[in-house]
Amino acid sequence: MATEEKARPAAGAFDRFFHLSENRTTWKREILAGTTTFLAMAYILAVNPIILGDAGMPAGGVFAATAVAAATGCLVMGLWARYPIAQAPGMGLNAFFAYTVVLTMGIDWQVALAGTFISGALFFVLAVTGVREMIVNAIPNQMKLATGAGIGLFIAFIGLQKAGIVTDDTATLVTLGDFRSGPTLLALFGLVATVVFLVLGWKGAVFYGLIATTALGVATGVTNEAADLTPDFASTFGQGITHLPEAFTGQMIVVILTMLFVDFFDTSGTLFAVAGQAGMLKDGKLPRAGRAMASDSIATMAGAVFGTSTTTSYIESSSGVAVGGRTGLTAVTTGAWFLISLVAFPVVAIVAGTDAIIAPALIVVGVLMAKQLGGIEWDRLEFAVPAFLTLVAMPLTYSIANGIALGLVFYPLVMITKGRWREVHPIMYGLLLVFVGYFFFLH
Repeated sequence: MATEEKARPAAGAFDRFFHLSENRTTWKREILAGTTTFLAMAYILAVNPIILGDAGMPAGGVFAATAVAAATGCLVMGLWARYPIAQAPGMGLNAFFAYTVVLTMGIDWQVALAGTFISGALFFVLAVTGVREMIVNAIPNQMKLATGAGIGLFIAFIGLQKAGIVTDDTATLVTLGDFRSGPTLLALFGLVATVVFLVLGWKGAVFYGLIATTALGVATGVTNEAADLTPDFASTFGQGITHLPEAFTGQMIVVILTMLFVDFFDTSGTLFAVAGQAGMLKDGKLPRAGRAMASDSIATMAGAVFGTSTTTSYIESSSGVAVGGRTGLTAVTTGAWFLISLVAFPVVAIVAGTDAIIAPALIVVGVLMAKQLGGIEWDRLEFAVPAFLTLVAMPLTYSIANGIALGLVFYPLVMITKGRWREVHPIMYGLLLVFVGYFFFLH
C-alpha cells in the first residue's frame, strides 16, 4: 500500500510531463505504440549499413551511428517537441549519400559526412527562425509529390539490383536476372512474404518480411555469412568534423542544397500526415512546429558526428499512432529500443550480411513512397512535364539530385511559357539559377 502511495506523485508528474490524460492515453498504450513503431522501422538498422557500406563506410560504425542518430531523434522529438513521431536515418537520403554523392560525384564519404553535418546545422537555423516553413511553402505540392515518388522508384531500382531481378547488360544497359539463382529466389520469397504481410495489414510488415527471409536464408544455406556489425564508434566518429573545411566547394553546395530539399519535404510531409492521423493538428497547423522540425536537425548533426547520413521523421510512426500513440512517450519508447539494439547486433548482422534479404525491404519501401504519384495532376502539362522528368531522371541517372534539379529547372520554364510566371514563388527562380549552374558548371 505504501508503495502505491509513493508511486502516485511520480505517476502524476509523469502524466503531466507527457500530457497522457489530456490526450486520453496511458503509459502502457504509449509504450505499446512506441514498440510497434520500432518494429515497423527496425529494418533501417540492417539496411543502412548495407547502403552506406556501398560507399566504403565501415558497417560497424554505420550500425552504431544509425542506432545513436535514431535514438537521439526519437528522444528529442518525444521529450522536447512532445510528438509520437520517430526518427532515423532516412531512406532515400542514405541512397543519395552513397550512390550520388560518393559513387557518382566521387566525393569521399568523410567529406559527405561533413556536408551532412552542415546541412543539419542549416536545418536547425531554418527551423527555429521559421524560414524552413517558408521554403517548404514556396515549392509547389506537385513537385513535392514527384520528389517523394521519384525517390521511391530509385530505392526500388536499387532493391531490384540487389535482388538480382535486374542486372546490367552491355546492349540494353539493364535486363532481367537469373531466376534460378539461390539469392534471387530468396529475394523473391522475401518480396512475396513482405507484400502478403503488408496486404494483411500487419504492423511492421517490412520488419517481419526481413525475419521470414532471414529464417529461410539460414535454413537453406543461402545466408552463409553475417556482416560484421559489432558497434565500432571509432571507425566513423568525428570523421565528418575533421573534414569540414573540404565541404565548402561548389559541388558540396549542390549536395547540401539537395539534402535540405529532400529533408524539407520528407520531414514536413511526415509530420503533418502523422499528426493529422493522431488528430493533433489545430486549424490545419502543427503546434510546436519549430521544435518538431528542429528535432531531425539535431539528430542529423549527432548522426553525422557518429557516422551516418541525414536523419528524418519516419512515416512508419503511423503504425504506432494506429494502436493509440498520442504523446512524446511513444517516441521516447522507440528511441529506447534503438539504444537496446546496440547490444543486439548479432541478430541484425545476419540480416545485413546478404543483399537478397535487404532487397525486398527496399522494393516495398519504394512501392509505399510511389503512392504519391496519385496526387500528381497528370492532365496539366505544367505539372506533368517537370514531375515526369523528376521521376525518370532519378533511377535512370542513378541520382536523386539530378531528378530534383531537372524538375525544378523545367517547372518555372513551363509556367513562364504558360504565361503564369507570377504564380511562381521568387525562391523557385533562385533555385532555377542554382540548378542551371549545377548542370553546366558543377556536374
